Amino acid sequence: MDYIAHVKRLENDEWDEPQLLSEHLQKTAELAAKFAEDFDSSEWAYALGMMHDAGKGAPEWQNYLRSKSGYDEEASSEAILGKVKHSGAGAKLAEELFGVLPGRFLSYAIAGHHTGLPDFGGSQSSLAFQLQHTDTEKIASEFKNAAPSMRSVKPPWRFALKGLDLSLWIRMLFSCLIDADRLNTEEYMNPDKSAIRNKYLPITELISKFDIYMDAKTKKESVCSSDRVYQARQQVLSDCLAAADMQPGFFSLTVPTGGGKTLSSMAFALRHANKFGKKRIIYVIPYTSIIEQNAKVFRDIFGPDEIVEHHANLDDEDSSVKSRLATENWDAPIIVTTNVQFFESLFASKTSRCRKLHNIANSVVILDEAQLVPSEFLEPILATMQLLVERYKVTFVICTATQPAFERRDDFPEFPGLQKGSIREIIQDAPSLYKNLERVKVEIRDDSTNDWNDLAAELALYDQVLCIVSDRKSCRELHAAMPAGTYHLSALMCAEHRSRIIAEIKEKLAKRETIRVISTQLIEAGVDIDFTTVYRAKAGLDSIAQAAGRCNREGKLNEEGKLGKVVIFNGVRKAPAGILRKASESAESVMTGKTDPIDQSLFAAYFANLYWKINSLDKNDIMKLLKPDDKCEIQFRSAAEAFKIIDDAKHKTILVRYGEGGELIDSLKRAKVSDKGFEIKTLRKLQRYAITIYNNQFAALEVQGSLEEVIPGVFALNNDVKYDKNVGLLIDEASNDPSDYMVGS
Repeated sequence: MDYIAHVKRLENDEWDEPQLLSEHLQKTAELAAKFAEDFDSSEWAYALGMMHDAGKGAPEWQNYLRSKSGYDEEASSEAILGKVKHSGAGAKLAEELFGVLPGRFLSYAIAGHHTGLPDFGGSQSSLAFQLQHTDTEKIASEFKNAAPSMRSVKPPWRFALKGLDLSLWIRMLFSCLIDADRLNTEEYMNPDKSAIRNKYLPITELISKFDIYMDAKTKKESVCSSDRVYQARQQVLSDCLAAADMQPGFFSLTVPTGGGKTLSSMAFALRHANKFGKKRIIYVIPYTSIIEQNAKVFRDIFGPDEIVEHHANLDDEDSSVKSRLATENWDAPIIVTTNVQFFESLFASKTSRCRKLHNIANSVVILDEAQLVPSEFLEPILATMQLLVERYKVTFVICTATQPAFERRDDFPEFPGLQKGSIREIIQDAPSLYKNLERVKVEIRDDSTNDWNDLAAELALYDQVLCIVSDRKSCRELHAAMPAGTYHLSALMCAEHRSRIIAEIKEKLAKRETIRVISTQLIEAGVDIDFTTVYRAKAGLDSIAQAAGRCNREGKLNEEGKLGKVVIFNGVRKAPAGILRKASESAESVMTGKTDPIDQSLFAAYFANLYWKINSLDKNDIMKLLKPDDKCEIQFRSAAEAFKIIDDAKHKTILVRYGEGGELIDSLKRAKVSDKGFEIKTLRKLQRYAITIYNNQFAALEVQGSLEEVIPGVFALNNDVKYDKNVGLLIDEASNDPSDYMVGS
C-alpha cells in the first residue's frame, strides 16, 4: 500500500498526486526541528514530527481517508474514523518506544495535535483515556520505526521536572509540531497561500526606516514641543539606544507619560534584536485603543506590510492577506498584540492559540503599561516570564510610568516574584527625568463629594477639562449633570464609537475649543490627549499617575510659567469592590504623610502593598494544575480554561447598531448559511461594534425583547432604542461593577 497523508482535487476536478505519509512526516519533522533550535530541542521536535501522524499508517485509517475523500471509490465505505484513533495511536507509540518518561513528554503533543493539549486524566478526551483505548498493533512497521532514538532520557537542559518548567517546554514543542504540520499541509493543499508567507524585511532594513522617521520627528518636535519635554524625550531615546548593547534579560523602562517611551522602547528593541540575533519584536499592550494608536504609528514608520496586529478588533480592511496569515503563527518581525492574546496563549491548550508560541522564543517582548498585567494571575505569569528569559532567549522590557514591583522583596518574602536584582533599568537617572518632565501640580481633596451636581457645576467653570471616575454608573450620573455638549466615554460604547469620540476630542483640543469630558479609566493609559485640567476620583497611585499624564502632556503650560492642574477627589461612591478598591486603599496607606501621589519613589511600596492585599496571585491554581508528578501527569486543558483574563462565564458579548454596525448586522442575517467566508469576514468587521456585558444585563435585555440571535450564538440589539449616540448602551449599571478593562483579545 502507498500510505497517504492528504489528497486534493485540482480545478479541473481531477485528483492531484497524493501527499505520501512518509513525505509529510519527514518534512514536518525537519521543519519542527528547525523551529526548536532556539531552545535546544530540535531532536525532540523532530521525533514529534516523525510520530505525530504515525497512526495514519494503519490499513483502517488509509481505508477511511480514501473512502471519505472520494479518492478511491473502491475503498470500503464502512470504514469510520472511530475505528482508528490516529492521534491516540501515535501518542501510545511514543510511550511504547521511549517508555513513560520521556515518551510522555511527546505523547501529550501527539495526542493533541488536532484537538489541543489534553489533561492527563478526567474525561474521554484525556491522554490517559486515549492511551487506554487505542493500540499500535496495525501501524505499519515503517512508521513504528521511523522515530529516531533520543540522545538521553532526560530533558535537554538543566531544569527539574517540577513547576511550570516542564509544562511550558511541552507546550513549546507542541507549538513547533502544530506550526510545522499546518505549514507542510498548506504547502501541499494550498501552495498559493503558502507562497505568501514569511516575506518580510530584515531587522537591519527596519532599523533604517526607523532612523529616517525619527530624524524627521526629532526636527519637528524641536519646534513644536517645549524645550524641557523635547530634551527629556531625547534623553530617553539616548538611554534606550545605549542600553540595547547590554546582555539579554529583563529590563525596565521607567518613563513619565508623554516621555516618548513607545518609540524609544522600539528603538531599544530594534538595536537589541540586531545585536543579539533576536528574530522578532512583540509589543504587548493592555488596551485595544492603544494598539490601534500605536500600530498606526508603526505602520507609518515601517510600512503596512511589516506590522502584524493580532487582536479582536482588527478589521480585514486594516490588514493584508500576508499579515492575517502571520497572526496564525507570528512569523513576522514586528507583532502588536494584547495582554489577553499574549498571556492566555502562554497557558493555552488549543492548537490555534499554541501554534505561535515557538516564535516567542528568541524575541524581544515589550510589555507596555506593565502595571496592568492582571494581578490575579501574577504568580504563573512571572514564573513563565522567568523561564522565557532563562530557557528561551527572550528579552523583556517592562515599560511604564508606574513601575510595578515584579521582583522579590525582603519585606514581602512570600511574594513569588522575579529574582531579586534581575531587572535592569534603562533610564540612567529616572528621578531627574521625572523632575524635568514635571508638568502638573496635584491637589488632593479630603472632603467627600455627596452630589454629582456640585462637581458638575465646578467642572463647568473650565473651558477644557477631563474628569475620570472609577465606574460606569458614576460616569453616566456625572455626565447627566453636566452642560449639554459634554463628552462621555466608557466601555458601554463600542470600539468604533469610542474611537470617533476620541478623534473629536483631539480635534477640539487642537483648535482650543471648549471641551469637557467625563470618562471611566479607559482613557488613562496610552490615549494621547492633552488637557490643561484633569479631575480624578480617588484610585490607585498608578491610575492617578496615568490620569495626570493626560494633563499638560506636551508641557505647553510650562512655557507660560504654569503647570497643569490635577485634582484628586472623593466621588459619590468608593472605587468598585475588588482590585480597584484595594488599589485605592493601598494608595491611601502609602500616601500617609506624603503630598505628591505621582512621586516616582512611592510606586514600589505601593505595588508591594497592593499585591499583599490581593487574596491570591494565582486565584485559579494554575501552578498546581501544571505541576507534574513523577509520571508527568499534567492538566493542560483545565489550566487553559482556568487562565482567562476575561471570565467568559460571567460575561456575554452583544453587537450594537451604531454607525455601520446596523447594516453589518442585517447583512449577516441575510447571508446564506453556506457562505462561511462572508460570515467570518463580517464578524471580524463587527468586532468594532461589540460590547461585553454581565450575564444579568444580558438577561434583562432578553426579557425586554431587545436582543435577537443573528446567527447561532451571536446576539445583537434589534433596534436603535437601547443604544444612545452620546453614552452608548442604555442598561442599568450596579454601583459595585468592576471598572471596564478594555483589554481586548
